Amino acid sequence: MDERPIRRAASAVCVRPAPSGFEVLVVQRSAASRFLPGYVAFPGGAVDVDDEARAERWFGDVADAPRAAAVRELTEEVGLTLTAAGLVAAVDLAPADDAPPRTEQISPLCHWIAPPDVPVRFDARYFTIEGNGVEPRADGGEIAKTWWVDPRILLDEWERDEHKLYWPTWYTVQQVAACESATDAMALRFESRDPTQDEEDTMPLHVMEQV
Repeated sequence: MDERPIRRAASAVCVRPAPSGFEVLVVQRSAASRFLPGYVAFPGGAVDVDDEARAERWFGDVADAPRAAAVRELTEEVGLTLTAAGLVAAVDLAPADDAPPRTEQISPLCHWIAPPDVPVRFDARYFTIEGNGVEPRADGGEIAKTWWVDPRILLDEWERDEHKLYWPTWYTVQQVAACESATDAMALRFESRDPTQDEEDTMPLHVMEQV
């Protein structure tokens, strides 16, 4: 079987302290989305042709295009833009251009490469970004809903079949949920992995493939 083409992508895992410990920012993709319709995920998407220019402008290195993509996707999907001072509500990237974020504000979390046989293949870099009290706003198109949630509560809701989580998202949430604080979550780094045979046999089908 020929391998399907693969695209670079990036996701932003925003983390903020909360009374329960900490929360992460998630989105529910529109039911009309071509990729993972109705699934809960982190804001993110493909690296586009302008992200290298943004990376050079903001970070001084075109190799940081995935970081720039994570910032851009946050703005496009949930109306938040990362600046040197943190997240602000914005409809475009002007605040980031005026006060560019720093590389260290967008920390590597994990790296997912889709297997050859999936319909839409991404080489995805996930980054952690420190959140604050600014509330997100779903774009109403690609994104149906967005909210802050304790990752342990999100997993409990998934267990009750309230959400669909694709394997990279499920495993990332599992790793983040094991942290004790927002500080620990922001410092987290982990290696991605394929599901075990037992996980493939026992987990809901939607975790392993788009349904």
